[in-house]
Amino acid sequence: MKTESDMRTLFIHGGIDGDELTGSVNVPIYQTSTYRQTSLGVMKGYEYSRTGNPTRHALEVLITELEKGTDGFAFASGMAAITAVLSLFQSGDRVIISNNVYGGTFRVLDKIFQQFGLAYTIVDTSDLKEVETAISDQVKAIFIESPANPLMTITDIRAVSALAKQKGILTIVDNTFMTPYLQRPLELGADIVVHSATKYLGGHSDLIAGLAVTNDKTLSDRLSFIQNATGGILQPFDSWLLIRGIKTLSVRMDRHVENAGYLAEFLKQHPAVDAVYYPGLADTPGYEIHRQQSDGPGAMISFVLNEAYDTETFFSSLEVAALAESLGGVESLVCHPATMTHASIPEEIRKKVGIVDALIRYSPGIEAKEDLIRDLGRALERSKR
Repeated sequence: MKTESDMRTLFIHGGIDGDELTGSVNVPIYQTSTYRQTSLGVMKGYEYSRTGNPTRHALEVLITELEKGTDGFAFASGMAAITAVLSLFQSGDRVIISNNVYGGTFRVLDKIFQQFGLAYTIVDTSDLKEVETAISDQVKAIFIESPANPLMTITDIRAVSALAKQKGILTIVDNTFMTPYLQRPLELGADIVVHSATKYLGGHSDLIAGLAVTNDKTLSDRLSFIQNATGGILQPFDSWLLIRGIKTLSVRMDRHVENAGYLAEFLKQHPAVDAVYYPGLADTPGYEIHRQQSDGPGAMISFVLNEAYDTETFFSSLEVAALAESLGGVESLVCHPATMTHASIPEEIRKKVGIVDALIRYSPGIEAKEDLIRDLGRALERSKR
């Protein structure tokens, strides 16, 4: 596909568009584990589906094109993608992470990689001086989310990436919340971008998938080796589902963002709410930085209930939005970060950064915004003590 095409066109026709053999407008599902060799050591491009599969390859080419990278890699989950990326490092290395990074990222570093000597330092990556102070000879990468989960903290990706390059270290950005439709970290100087493609890219809460894209051939070769050696690859059917989901990403994200802006303004004015975290609100810290590095505010909202309102009653009173893990589906999802997505982060760290017990994260779906407001308003009123 021509790279000069509009993103909205690339979502549908980017990467490998259709099937040349049959004329199918969709990439086929190559549901096979292995491939016939024409003679010893001679094959038609594939030998074993852990190493490569045409359907997965089509997805990997697509996400590479969308993120403007060198090579893309599809994994069985977002955490499988992050695990593969962290496997680039070795014992004695250290990684800087954002102070309200996704709980699963913290958990795999704290409970798995730390056992093998990969250390981490938690900093407020929105403060460039704090990031620079934390860089030592052992630090090999900075891992950031912007907006960060769940407080929507904004990090200047371009500035952090420039600092990292000065220090000879990598910048890794989890772009799950924004998708390449709204933000492309590699264009801002990052080295690796990762996604939980389970979320907005898939968009229908019907698959688990992860993606990683690099901007350098040497990194690509190393990550390709890790993907094949460790085997956490995405299966053909799920690869096909994800390609299908990406085709409607722009129209879904436009509705998600519209609904999120509507809900954020409603929450900001409601007496039940003490604080609203949403990059689309002009009084959000980092608002101007986010505008400069993205094409929209995104669609994730977090807010803090006033102590006069009961969190459990709020959740049980919702009728449209579902209390559930995950985000980014066509249906609205709401969660309690302190006991769900960020439960693995020690309580003292959670409270220090603002992940309090009254914090609620809301992922607006694409339902009618009027129905979402009614549902949200009714739950807030019912939750008053």
